[in-house]
Amino acid sequence: MKTPSPFLRSELKTTLWAFRREFAVCMLFTVLVNLLMLTPTLYMLQLFDRVMLSQSLVTLTALTLVTLFLFTTMGFTEWSRSRLLVRVSVKLDQQLNSRVFAASFESSLQQMGRNPAQGFSDLNNVRQFLTGNGLFAFMDAPWTPIYIGVLFLLHPWLGLLGIFFSLILVGMAWLSHTLTRGPIETALEAGGRANGYIQSKLRNAEVIESMGMLPDLRRRWLLRHQHYLNLNHQSGEVSARIQNLTKFLRYTQQSLGLGAGALLVIRGELSPGAMIAANVLISRATQPLEMMVGTWKPFIDARQAFKRLEELLAQHPTQDSRLIHAVPEGQLSLEHLVATAPSRPEPILKGLTVDFPAGQVIGIIGPSGSGKSTLARALVGIWPNTEGRILLDKTPLEDWERDELGPFLGFLPQDVELFDGSIAENIARFGEVDPDKVIRACQRAGVHEMILRFPRGYDTTMGEAGSLLSGGQRQRIALARAMYGEPRLIVLDEPNSNLDDAGEAALLKAIQEMKAQGSSIFIITHRPSALSVTDHLLVLKEGAIIHYGPRQDVLAALQARPNVPSTSRDSSPAVQPA
Repeated sequence: MKTPSPFLRSELKTTLWAFRREFAVCMLFTVLVNLLMLTPTLYMLQLFDRVMLSQSLVTLTALTLVTLFLFTTMGFTEWSRSRLLVRVSVKLDQQLNSRVFAASFESSLQQMGRNPAQGFSDLNNVRQFLTGNGLFAFMDAPWTPIYIGVLFLLHPWLGLLGIFFSLILVGMAWLSHTLTRGPIETALEAGGRANGYIQSKLRNAEVIESMGMLPDLRRRWLLRHQHYLNLNHQSGEVSARIQNLTKFLRYTQQSLGLGAGALLVIRGELSPGAMIAANVLISRATQPLEMMVGTWKPFIDARQAFKRLEELLAQHPTQDSRLIHAVPEGQLSLEHLVATAPSRPEPILKGLTVDFPAGQVIGIIGPSGSGKSTLARALVGIWPNTEGRILLDKTPLEDWERDELGPFLGFLPQDVELFDGSIAENIARFGEVDPDKVIRACQRAGVHEMILRFPRGYDTTMGEAGSLLSGGQRQRIALARAMYGEPRLIVLDEPNSNLDDAGEAALLKAIQEMKAQGSSIFIITHRPSALSVTDHLLVLKEGAIIHYGPRQDVLAALQARPNVPSTSRDSSPAVQPA
């Protein structure tokens, strides 16, 4: 993880900075809009102070036509400003959606505990704020002093009245920020935790229903959800009080503005037209500030979304272009490989150093909790917390371009995960479906005949996570996916856990065929029958290698010493074949 320099713009800020011309044009539109906002004021001044006295219909007509033209120009300018910001938000989404997708995927892969969909929600939140009234309020706010300056031209007391109400609204904005920032942020975090909790549980709906776990899980979720509702209610109450107070100030400002203008008219210091115009100017001067108070909660939400998005992109920067390699041979080496997990004080894998020759079948065995599945994930480069090196054909695994290497890797995890789509799309890894390769992979996995019995054959959809298939069917289709194409390195984690005798026989035959074509195959299993096709065995215990060598030698050593304790060999820097 790279830590960005504090003197450099973040990736998100750099992306926004690329739209500086569009924002500059938007600010020019804002200048024009606010200048045209003076039109009603000038119209009323001329109407009361000139037309009413001269009673000239020609002057009234000319003033009205000019005013209508200026109103049309103002409306067109506001529409152009809004349309420009909408286009900016769309372009921003187009530039960032792929990056957010990749960063969210990496975050989920590294098991960082973040909701994978949070990044897209944050991007949408920022994008919507750019097209909402909140941004317009911030753009219009610098014009408040200009309107107050015009009030001073009408009469100093009116200018001071405008300053008074502006300061009150600025204080309201500060008070809103102070009182609502903490509750809003806390409520958002609580809501995210509650949603994440229920989403993680609903993935296992069948287990929940079958064992009657729903009432207890619902009770736990309700506690989290109620906590979120309480926090949201508190922040909502504070926001409602501030908005009601702001509304009271708006009505008070309008009345006092008219009263002050009337007093000045009575004293002969202001004309009736200037009195009406001054009231409009006071309202216009304080409108951006009032809007800022009203849109403070969306602003806080957008700011939090911006920070989370900025952090997500900084934690998962764009990967540099990696080397393009030839087709891998499948020779794999581990050099002092250590695998850890944030919740475990002790490493899961403890300094493994071993060489695996290409084109061999390697069996990995050991008691539960010895680190077999962690090693399987490390071998394909998806375990997030590792030290040491994993070399594929003497090249560090992280130096391979993943998109380039992916077609030459096959991986069957212990927890099979299929995706919503057809059987053919899943087996072809959602790339371009090559019917010949799909059928060949299914024949190797022994599922071709089974798939043909489905109503739509290979076009049969499987539902979310393959829910329309049995456990054995899902596992055999996932095995076909792992063998799709010409993979040179295949890692199978408990591939026969849900297979019957026929399925296991097809598995062993497929492994032999893949070995014959030169693939390196790693198989993790608890069933002794699957070891018959292995060339070498690696025995793990408590994250260390106890034995490694030819299958018959390792089995003989295990029979001679069935309860081999963890000795000094566990932490040896290298393990030679037994």
